[in-house]
Amino acid sequence: MTTAHLHPVPAAGDLIELYSEAPLPTRHGPLRAMVFREKGTGKEHVAAVKGDLRGHQGVPVRVHSECLTGEILGSLKCDCREQLEHALDLIGRSERGALIYLRQEGRGIGLGNKIRAYALQARGADTYEANRALGFVDDLRRYDVAARMIEHLGPQSIDLITNNPLKIEGLEAEGVRVRRRIPSLAASNPHNLGYLRTKRERSGHLIELGEQKTSA
Repeated sequence: MTTAHLHPVPAAGDLIELYSEAPLPTRHGPLRAMVFREKGTGKEHVAAVKGDLRGHQGVPVRVHSECLTGEILGSLKCDCREQLEHALDLIGRSERGALIYLRQEGRGIGLGNKIRAYALQARGADTYEANRALGFVDDLRRYDVAARMIEHLGPQSIDLITNNPLKIEGLEAEGVRVRRRIPSLAASNPHNLGYLRTKRERSGHLIELGEQKTSA
C-alpha cells in the first residue's frame, strides 16, 4: 500500500491492530513500515517489510527487541545494533523478508530497570544475576505479539534470523512455522564478551566467539 491509514485497521485477532503503514526508503532498499498497536497497552510495534510475504515459504525474518542503549547510544555492552543491521542488510538483499521490531527493552524489564541492572553489573553481577537481584526472571520477552504480526503478513513459513533456541521455541509455540535458522552475526568486543559468554553458558545461545563473531 502507498498511503498511511487514518484509522486503525483490524489485524490478527484481539491482541494487535494494524494502525498505519507507508513506504519507507532506507539505505537497505525500499521497505514498507507497518505499525501495529498492542491492544490495552499503548505499545506500538513495527514491521519493516520487503516484498509480498503472503503464501511464501522460508521468508527471512528477524524478531528483534528494542535496545536504546545499543542502537541509539552506541553502547558496547551488547551486540544488538550490529544484529539489527545484519538482519536489515540480509532482508535488503533478499527478494522478500521482514524485521519485526518489538518494544520490550532489556529482555522485557524496561529501560529504567535495564540501567539499574547495568549498575549492578558494574559491581560484578552478570546479566542474569542483575535481573534476579531486581526481582525479575531471566527473560520476560513475549512472542505472541510477534507471532500475530507474522500471521498478519501471511508467510507459510519463515527462516528465523537468530541464535536463540528459546526464540524459535517461543514462536513455534505461538503457531509460527520456522523452517530453519539463519545465524545472526556480529563482532564481539572486550565490553560484551562476558555478556555473550554468559548467554551461551546460561541460556543456550548458539554463539561462536573464536573469531570475534557472535550471535544471539
